[in-house]
Amino acid sequence: MQRFYSQFIKKGTLVFDVGANIGNRTETFLNLGATVIAIEPQPYCADILIQKYSSNENFTIVQKALGNCAGKSKMWINSAHVISSLSEEWIKRTTSTNRFGTGQQYYTSCNVEVTTLDNLIQQFGKPDFCKIDVEGFEFEVLQGLSQPIKTLSFEYTREYSEASENCINHLVNMGNYRFNYSSGESMRLKLRNWVDAQTICNCIKSFSGLEWGDIYACYKGEDSNERT
Repeated sequence: MQRFYSQFIKKGTLVFDVGANIGNRTETFLNLGATVIAIEPQPYCADILIQKYSSNENFTIVQKALGNCAGKSKMWINSAHVISSLSEEWIKRTTSTNRFGTGQQYYTSCNVEVTTLDNLIQQFGKPDFCKIDVEGFEFEVLQGLSQPIKTLSFEYTREYSEASENCINHLVNMGNYRFNYSSGESMRLKLRNWVDAQTICNCIKSFSGLEWGDIYACYKGEDSNERT
């Protein structure tokens, strides 16, 4: 994992870890020398993050969710905390395909505080890399962003592919982005070259079964040359 992320993150890089959970990616980012802002609304997960990393001067936790505007929102809590979500539609679709098996249940809900990426940028500065893994709420998170970020990733699931396309369209409306993707936890970019929005959308439409992973977006500014 560290080798994979080293292509995006160097010592001193500012990283937003949106949906940090209990620190699966946080630890890798810190080990690479990044300054990490971990965003995690679930109290159980936030407590673990604090226990593990609060002594690290490069770690800051924001115990909120992200969305398209500041306020409060309902979060559905699953017995498996990694799939707790603010997206009722994502829960409905992944449940209908039995993606996570019959043993996982959304047993309660709670109201969580919500802020936006723009607000975090105002507070901490613009990140060099932003990881977004929020179980179907990725588009709402990106709606709270009005300025391009150098490199970011967001999770996709085949059942909710239109949300991924919405994310892509939102990014290209802000500037010249190129895209790639990593399937599951492979920690490997699938495409040899970074591609435009239409090409990555075609890839998403070709997915079958319970395909999932992360889409990576690299901001090219006014330079249209693809990163290889």
